[in-house]
Amino acid sequence: MRSPGHDPRERDARDLRDRLLRAQEDAIATGVVPLSLRPVVRDSWERAIRGAIDPDRALPTIDLDDDAFRAYRAGHALAPVMPVIRRLLVEGADDAGLVVAVGDAQGRLLWVEGDPHLRRRAEDMLFVAGADWSESSVGTSAPGTALQLDRPVQIRGAEHYNRIVHPWSCTAAPVHDPATGALLGVIDITGTDLAVAPHALSLVSATVAAVEAELRIANLETAVHATIRRSRLRAVPAPSRTALTVLGERRPRLGDVELSPRHAEILTLLAWHPRGLGAERLAALVYEGDPSPVTLRAEIARLRRVLEAAGEPPLESRPYRLGRELDLDAARVGKLVGQGALRKALEHYAGPVLPASAAPGIVELRDELAGRLRESMLADAAPDLLLAFAERDEHRYDAALWRALLQVLPARSPRRASVVAHLERIESALR
Repeated sequence: MRSPGHDPRERDARDLRDRLLRAQEDAIATGVVPLSLRPVVRDSWERAIRGAIDPDRALPTIDLDDDAFRAYRAGHALAPVMPVIRRLLVEGADDAGLVVAVGDAQGRLLWVEGDPHLRRRAEDMLFVAGADWSESSVGTSAPGTALQLDRPVQIRGAEHYNRIVHPWSCTAAPVHDPATGALLGVIDITGTDLAVAPHALSLVSATVAAVEAELRIANLETAVHATIRRSRLRAVPAPSRTALTVLGERRPRLGDVELSPRHAEILTLLAWHPRGLGAERLAALVYEGDPSPVTLRAEIARLRRVLEAAGEPPLESRPYRLGRELDLDAARVGKLVGQGALRKALEHYAGPVLPASAAPGIVELRDELAGRLRESMLADAAPDLLLAFAERDEHRYDAALWRALLQVLPARSPRRASVVAHLERIESALR
């Protein structure tokens, strides 16, 4: 059996690294990059030398504070297509041991997701959301060089000009606006040599193609909707939507009208399902046990009188649906979470959806919204925002959340001691 130290692949990798290190030392000393390097790497090193980048000390900069960065990211053209990227790349990244990064056209990373262990390691070189990984900042890297050349790039180990990045390999490809051809950003996978395997470039390129196709569809839909709005609503002001307030311990309300628990449940479910619900399906979502459409019809009749008193159009039937859209506070929070605007989402999240309700559909909706907000907070929230989220009553005994908070707090944060003490109280209570 061959010992690991004699594995020819490991020996070849060490030899390549040593040759690249010597080539870099010679290039810095003489200003001439050896012709033995791959052309894409050689040209990038020449740009780094001209830019006086220090291969031992160059680190990316972070030029936006948390609020400004999150607002910028939420409004970026690639934000709406992140679900496509997550489905095609991120969902398999944990098992594959990869980090997936999406950056803007200037090289600023907007999202960094994937294997949690590798993400923590990557933080040591500031491979984090908000950091500038352009060539002018850190030298040769797949995301920065792909943007510089406007084409897909793979960079392996010591081919990076910056020596802190030598343990990593990466594959990246630029993303363009399908309507104008303008450069929108870059998609990158980073990790071990698996990140530059032959299929990695095909996978990233296929993801870029899917993203650009999604953007093309969105552009077409926007153009069609804009034309329809101009044709139909040119001189008609859009009516304001009535607020349906169901979050937290407050009594649910439709505008100024206080709702009964059952009417609040029905309106919430219909607002959450704007295309409507059949009688049997709505009854199953409202009533526990064996639902009765007859009971539901009687409740709908009473609800129609409430809507009439509130100045709302009557409910439509077959399926049941609202006469016009309501401004459901739970839906507003869900939209903000989807946009990555977590600070605003938390401001609007007054608490769980109809917390006293046991209606099956409301329980499912409540868990879905709370779960989406919690997972997004754990993945993307700044330490101060995560702390504010953890201190809410419903999370006081969420041990996993408090442990995650302890991991993201700065080492010298004055709040660490209180977080540790609170974790001890949780563990004591759970014994």
